[in-house]
Amino acid sequence: MPPTSFPKQQIRVLLLENVHQTAHEIFGGEGFQVEALTSSLPPAELRKRLADVHILGIRSKTQVPAEALVDANRLLVLGCFCIGTNQVDLDGSNRRGIPVFNAPFSNTRSVAEMMISEIIALSRQLGDRSREMHEGRWRKVATNCYEVRGKTLGIVGYGHIGRQLGVIAESLGMRVVFHDHVSKLPMGNNVSMHTLDELLSQADFVSLHVPETPQTRNLIGAAELSRMKKGSYLLNASRGTVVVIPALAAAIKNGHLGGAALDVYPEEPESNVDGWKTELQGLPNVILTPHIGGSTSEAQAAIGREVAASLTKFVNTGATTGSVNFPTIELAAPVPPTKNTHRILNVHRNVPGVLRDINKIVSDLDANIQSQVLSTDANIGYLIMDIENDVSKDVYERVAALETNIRTRILY
Repeated sequence: MPPTSFPKQQIRVLLLENVHQTAHEIFGGEGFQVEALTSSLPPAELRKRLADVHILGIRSKTQVPAEALVDANRLLVLGCFCIGTNQVDLDGSNRRGIPVFNAPFSNTRSVAEMMISEIIALSRQLGDRSREMHEGRWRKVATNCYEVRGKTLGIVGYGHIGRQLGVIAESLGMRVVFHDHVSKLPMGNNVSMHTLDELLSQADFVSLHVPETPQTRNLIGAAELSRMKKGSYLLNASRGTVVVIPALAAAIKNGHLGGAALDVYPEEPESNVDGWKTELQGLPNVILTPHIGGSTSEAQAAIGREVAASLTKFVNTGATTGSVNFPTIELAAPVPPTKNTHRILNVHRNVPGVLRDINKIVSDLDANIQSQVLSTDANIGYLIMDIENDVSKDVYERVAALETNIRTRILY
């Protein structure tokens, strides 16, 4: 790897919320300066800290609104060490030229296994029986306790987790149906349902695995719960805003649902606290967990490796494959093919004529472009250009001075 224009030992990484040690090892191996905090930071304090940070790593609790990035002029890239990215203003990051990466695969198995365990626990009322035994009450009960074999699992949101869950459930002898807003290839004998209502009416267990969007907010309310089979169960490990909690509590209390398991909630504390409250506490056959679906050693280690590798690859080469908010560029040659070449990375407003202006700058300097790759989205264009090193500084300065420029850097 050729030397970067900015010494690696001066690149500062800020990791929040106990990002796994595997990420520390990758960043440390690159020679980056790593600072790690065990908790999240409020947006105002985060804004101050980002003034001197080049790489930010967070998990699900840290909120990164656009205003937190106002002074983040050195911030090159942001990593969400989790699946979700709704805690980050993706559009605001995009417009400031900051790509955001996440870990869409690494905790898939951990979440799917927890959902299977909760499906079995709900069908046998294990949470209630365990609590009774801890309280000294022996209650041997078989009423309304069932095997899961032969029952129907309805999966709402057939992404990475939903598909993995469907495979495992089918191996237990369950019938699996699913619904997604886009067409998905079924795994095994999983069957696609045309509508959510069709799924709700057939499923003994409904498991939610959708992102947080305006369309999924309050997706499951009183009307949807009423369409579920009497005695069925609802599980949510997606986002807390997907389920209307008072409506769910009412469906449990009136006996329409046989139970529920929730791992996410509309409002969650930023750190461990005592005295947390929800209307679902104390209700029969309700399993409540504190957003731990992906909290296994294997998942956190894999997430640390996956996201840190993506961030490091971007910092070292400029490649944006896997970014959730940025034009995608994957490079056939990760480093310039000759030792006399420098790489320039440019983010600019996506308006007509920018590439013409940049190429004119190169032409006016009688420079030779070794390679040039441009990718755009609705807001920005992202250009990677390998150019002769004797003119790279002049090209950099003139490109950075363009009115359309958002950020430009010489990588090496």
